[in-house]
Amino acid sequence: MNRPVRMSDVAKLARVGTMTVSRVLKGNVPVSEETKSRVLDAVAKLNYLPNEIARSLREQRTHQIGIIVPNLHDPFFAVCADAISLVVKQHSYSTVITTSDEDPQTELMEAKRMLRRHIEGLIIIPARGKTLLNDPEFTQTPIVTLDRPVAGSHFDSVVVENKRGAQLGVQHLIDHHHRRIACIGLTLELWTMRQRLQGYCAAMEAAGLKEDSHVVTESPWETLQTIRTLRNRKSPPTAIFCSNNLTTRNTLHAFSSLKVRVPEEIALIGFDDFEMADIIQPAVTVVRQPSDAMGRIGAELLFSKLTSTEPQGKPKRIVLPAELVVRRSCGTHDYLVP
Repeated sequence: MNRPVRMSDVAKLARVGTMTVSRVLKGNVPVSEETKSRVLDAVAKLNYLPNEIARSLREQRTHQIGIIVPNLHDPFFAVCADAISLVVKQHSYSTVITTSDEDPQTELMEAKRMLRRHIEGLIIIPARGKTLLNDPEFTQTPIVTLDRPVAGSHFDSVVVENKRGAQLGVQHLIDHHHRRIACIGLTLELWTMRQRLQGYCAAMEAAGLKEDSHVVTESPWETLQTIRTLRNRKSPPTAIFCSNNLTTRNTLHAFSSLKVRVPEEIALIGFDDFEMADIIQPAVTVVRQPSDAMGRIGAELLFSKLTSTEPQGKPKRIVLPAELVVRRSCGTHDYLVP
């Protein structure tokens, strides 16, 4: 056969109609197992590849979902993106994924590029700083944000109980007799960081304690200098609450460089779990956020918007719980606290 294989060729070999072949390939309409098997056998024998461009032109749909995350080296963002992709595949769609590098201008440029590709919906973990996605150009495209809601937007969002999660972590330290607890984290430009700082402050205030320190660090070197400064104080903190997993990892590196023993000399709790947190010594106590669930729920929320015939109402916000996972780094003995 010199010409490209067509759907009609598959239908003829499988002894079914072209509509049945289409249903089997889309996978979204029930077909008997016997019929499905015949169609898939015919597809394999003829090496048939559906023409997605023709399909898009015929249906005036691309069956593509865009994903924009700040980066893919942070485990939280990577897990979210992976969970989204899984749901997208289950709906017989494909994904177009890119990163913003935490830059609102890059995010806007990438979002507009995706609109030009006629993606049907967009899932974004917004870049830090002032968002540019409130542009009227985006009002016709279903958009869901994860982790960081966009104030004043029409976007649905999925977030975590950041404030309560931070309170849980700091309260655990307080319950183990720590009174001087420092908080280290990323820039307060991020909604998540502001929420977690509020949780730290609320737990300290509820216990009648003064906020010990809140320090913003963005790099391993800055974290090292911060830990050195805190340790050299007349009354150094006996515990540290890190407000994200990058800061937790940088803090652990700083402790190692300064030969500070955890939890014997200082206790540590970090917000968000990360790979190896339960394996390294000491295993790290964390406030775990459900990154996989956030991605899955965000994707399902987007598909519900795509299939809804109702007009867009008030933006939905789904709030997921955070969980305290106690490991060795937080310490449990009274003698740890001078």
